[in-house]
Amino acid sequence: MRNLLLCILLLLLLASCTTSKWTVGADSRNRFKTIQAAIDAVPEGNSQRLVIHVKPGIYKEVVTVDARKNFITLKGSGSANTIINYNNHAGTQLSNGDTVNTWTSASVFIYGNDFRAEDITFSNDAGLKAGQAVALRVEGNRAAFFNCGMTGFQDVLFLSGNGVKQYYRNCYIEGTTDFIFGAATAVFDSCHIHSKKNSHVTAASTNSIIPFGFVFRNCTLTADSGLNKVSLGRPWSPTASVTYLNCDIGAHILPEGWNNWKNPANESTARFAEYHSFGPGAHPESRVKWSKQLSDEEAARYTLENIFGNWKPE
Repeated sequence: MRNLLLCILLLLLLASCTTSKWTVGADSRNRFKTIQAAIDAVPEGNSQRLVIHVKPGIYKEVVTVDARKNFITLKGSGSANTIINYNNHAGTQLSNGDTVNTWTSASVFIYGNDFRAEDITFSNDAGLKAGQAVALRVEGNRAAFFNCGMTGFQDVLFLSGNGVKQYYRNCYIEGTTDFIFGAATAVFDSCHIHSKKNSHVTAASTNSIIPFGFVFRNCTLTADSGLNKVSLGRPWSPTASVTYLNCDIGAHILPEGWNNWKNPANESTARFAEYHSFGPGAHPESRVKWSKQLSDEEAARYTLENIFGNWKPE
């Protein structure tokens, strides 16, 4: 009986070690050849942190983290070395007869809660003229991304899910039009935001009852050479909320800062604000009158505790 119990304990230990060191890579030494195969192997209802190590390489696949699969970490080998890439875009005809739209165009879909990614790039290379082509759509709650890249053209990072909480730290995000968009509550800490077209950085659709939308803290905004007509954002929904705190604003940002999406009615409801912006594109005196320059007291509210409550993403 004692030997049987020891065998059971040993098997459980081996299983634990195996699941904590899952690897994805092209060569035969790795348990999985594709990221989706590793995701598919995660048990439904998973409640313990499971780390999937993704070896260097370009993984040309669509990856979906099912809503029944929580507490997954994708850990790459550096954002320049581990890349998930696909080229779906709005208007693409699929083999089953469906037509791809903004919601279904992503290279990677995250529906599970408590997802985490580190040192990996999510990319959509459909091209400049492809229209909406999402690299990463995140709908799961309490998702966190560290040292990651999100690259593409239009509609790159879809912060989906009304009011769900998301966190991005030391990430590089580049695109053309509305390349950070959606209804989630998201904090961007020390991220690099790069525009590739005279257009708009954000298109938030924050619900009116949600106090915080997109919050950029200590971020740097840059652009391709020659760009000089980029807005900080426009409201996808009338009550969109976007705030930049202590951000380095490049010269590509228009002096007026914000855009009403050709609807003056949005000016009375959109919640656009800045605090201590600096750099060649910081022009607080020239910003549209319907945006706000926060006071010290107002800016002090933008802590992770106030925005996320009990969730501590780090």
